[in-house]
Amino acid sequence: MSENPPAPAPSAERDPKAPGGLTLKGTSVAPGLVLGVVHLKDYELEHAPRQRVPLEQVERELNRFHKALSIARKQIEDLKARLQGKVPSDHVRILDTHGAYLKDTVFLSDVENLIINEQMGLEAAIGKVIADFDRIFRLVKSEALRERAVDLRDVGIRVLRNLEREGVDEQAPEPPRDYVLVARELSIVDMFNLANEHVLGILTEQGGLTSHAAILARSMRIPTLTGIAGLIEKVREGDFVIVDAAEGIVRVNPDEVVRAQYRQSAREREAPPPQEEAPAWARRAARTNDGQSIAVSATCGNLPEVDQATSLNMQGIGLYRTELLYLLEREQPSVEALTAHYGAVLEHSGGQPVTFRLLHADSSLDVPYLHEGRELNPALGRAGVRVLLSREQVLRRQLQAILRAPRPSPDVRVRIAVPFVTDCGDLRRVKEVLFEERYALRRSGVAFQEHVDLGAIVETPAAAIGARDLAREADFLVVSLDALQQYVLAADRENAAHKQLFESVHPFVLRTLIQIVEVCEQAGRPLSIFGVTAVQPANLPFLLGAGLRHVCVAPVALKDFLAHLGRIDLRQARRAATLAARATCVAETQTLVDGYRHGYARPE
Repeated sequence: MSENPPAPAPSAERDPKAPGGLTLKGTSVAPGLVLGVVHLKDYELEHAPRQRVPLEQVERELNRFHKALSIARKQIEDLKARLQGKVPSDHVRILDTHGAYLKDTVFLSDVENLIINEQMGLEAAIGKVIADFDRIFRLVKSEALRERAVDLRDVGIRVLRNLEREGVDEQAPEPPRDYVLVARELSIVDMFNLANEHVLGILTEQGGLTSHAAILARSMRIPTLTGIAGLIEKVREGDFVIVDAAEGIVRVNPDEVVRAQYRQSAREREAPPPQEEAPAWARRAARTNDGQSIAVSATCGNLPEVDQATSLNMQGIGLYRTELLYLLEREQPSVEALTAHYGAVLEHSGGQPVTFRLLHADSSLDVPYLHEGRELNPALGRAGVRVLLSREQVLRRQLQAILRAPRPSPDVRVRIAVPFVTDCGDLRRVKEVLFEERYALRRSGVAFQEHVDLGAIVETPAAAIGARDLAREADFLVVSLDALQQYVLAADRENAAHKQLFESVHPFVLRTLIQIVEVCEQAGRPLSIFGVTAVQPANLPFLLGAGLRHVCVAPVALKDFLAHLGRIDLRQARRAATLAARATCVAETQTLVDGYRHGYARPE
């Protein structure tokens, strides 16, 4: 899934003569690339026929209702069994909500009363009850109630679709077995046909990115786009479509040349099956040339990256960036959506430890419930823990979700890293909020994790200077080298004019790192480091020579990292780091870098 915020207003381009066909644009719910034919499911509850039945047919309608309910319950149980082990268990439990609605006494009695007292046909009664609930729930400004409205609507449509099958001629043409679903609204019932075979891809005009249907679409890895303006009017049954959900586009009826190009691209994008053994290079221990073991964990920002880290046998998720769900929609994600997402991360981590970095968003990201507008200098404004403490409800919701996230095993270790820390006051306030959220969950009887480690990310000069005090206050420290170097040097790392300052670790930054390593060793606190500059071949020997023994690496960069690591002689690295820390300018360090590079020990 893309980590960039979606375009604010999806649009469509019509050029039927273009080789690529009609192009429609939407917002990505779950990434991926699929090609297939369209199957339309444009069911509107309000369009259910409002016919009445004679008095003598009332009992028949009631029997039809209970038969359809029974079939729907069996379908949901079959679907749960089919999904077990394929998606996180917490996501499978979403279907329990649908099962509960099929037994809900209010829903059942309301439908039965309309049939008995008003002699309303079954389809009309279901449509009216669901539509009434829908209107009431959607008028209330509550995410939980709006989600209930969507779930109840799904249940109603499932029952109605079962009723539709009663009169279907067995000789009638079947819809395509594998198809791209096109619907007005994203819903769980439409993600699977009534035989519970999931679709190739999903295209809808409406549907929330954090809804239960969206969560399942991501877990099932069904390429899904929503927010496609005018979709139902522009796509017909049987149209051939190419869904590139990573890019947020759909091509309708492209020519054969374009289809062939996308088929080749789809084959290239196919991931290896989950059961495939890790490649040989990933199965080797992470060691220097002279045999020193180095802990290598992953930096991730979405579930596919977590899956990749697990498949490569990485030592847990050293830093999970939690910004994605906050950037997908204009409204704050619900605690249920956050809990489900963090639970999925824990489940996909393969039982390895996970460190969740709390939301780190400055005003340049345009998150409306965090900032009223863009600050003059976003990078030095309210970001990380600063904005979380000023918007405490956002902090509380995220902490509660991490505490509530189900672990696949009680042994799975969970840690919380606090970003943009200035001093111990930031950590103490987060600790207080964490304690209060634990207490509230305990009183409410909700299951949660009693203990999580709380650590600080060292990225501001103040945090680096006060590392000794932070090490006493925190359970662990994590160095964000990119940010620390930027702030220590007062230079924007995105500015090409300052490129030379970031080609190697600055000697003054290296001195700071050596002090932080000494502080953590004396305090007995775990220390890790992450960042693009941390895994650069030019910097790695100096970081290891400074005493760092735990590096967080993006899964995609792991192979190159291990190759460079295997060429490093730690004794030479210590000597080089000592000399580099004595340097007085970056040019002197660069000379040492060049000298060390030519002195690399040859890999075995």
